[in-house]
Amino acid sequence: GTRDEIGRHGTTLNAMLERIETGVNRERAFLADASHELRTPLALLRAEVELALEAAHSNDELLLALRSISDEADRLSQLADDLLLLNRIDEGLLPLRREAIGLDDVFNGIAARFERRAGETGRLIETNGGGLTVGVDRMRLEQALGNLVENALRYGAGTIRLFAVEQKRGFEIHVTDQGDGLPAGFAPKAFKRFSRANDARSGGGTGLGLAIVKAITEAHGGTVSVVGASTPGADICLSFPTDGTLVSSSSAGTASAM
Repeated sequence: GTRDEIGRHGTTLNAMLERIETGVNRERAFLADASHELRTPLALLRAEVELALEAAHSNDELLLALRSISDEADRLSQLADDLLLLNRIDEGLLPLRREAIGLDDVFNGIAARFERRAGETGRLIETNGGGLTVGVDRMRLEQALGNLVENALRYGAGTIRLFAVEQKRGFEIHVTDQGDGLPAGFAPKAFKRFSRANDARSGGGTGLGLAIVKAITEAHGGTVSVVGASTPGADICLSFPTDGTLVSSSSAGTASAM
């Protein structure tokens, strides 16, 4: 309260300490969540191995145990990759390799990747890139869209649609399905790390998929949101600014269904 140079330095120091404390608390919470996520697959791995070693088992039982071990190992690997990616983003070490790409081509590639899984449950993946050509990091965009389609297959129902809409100041990418949508009250925290609507809906997910979608979109200067609609289902919107992302557009959009 002295309003002199020492007081100003004290105010600056206090603000810096508050930022450090906030960062430390965030890191502690992140490590606690990560530890919790790692515990479950590790415990399952250990249980499966111990069960297989306890007594004689038939070949079918051993194969079942090995498949379970493989699934949990895949989950651990995915979790490690997701944590590494988020850490690189936090440290500002995620360079974007922008290139001019057609969204129709990207969307069709995503649909082809998930075609078999969708077909197993009688579901369709429809795409429409609107003839847009954009300047983005293709690998990262495909990673974000893949996470959204994965969620739609795991938690949603009906046809999954990937489509782009040109706006005055950029463009939007929507991923929709015809399921029950996000539970009431969950949308505001849907993109936070390790957030899940409830444990019953986790389905083996890490709770990092939407956080990665948000981080990749923001790295491109965009925003991500849950769109409210009168029709059933979820609608996740990635909104990108014109500057540095929209290269060209075509009035003749294309579409495909798989």
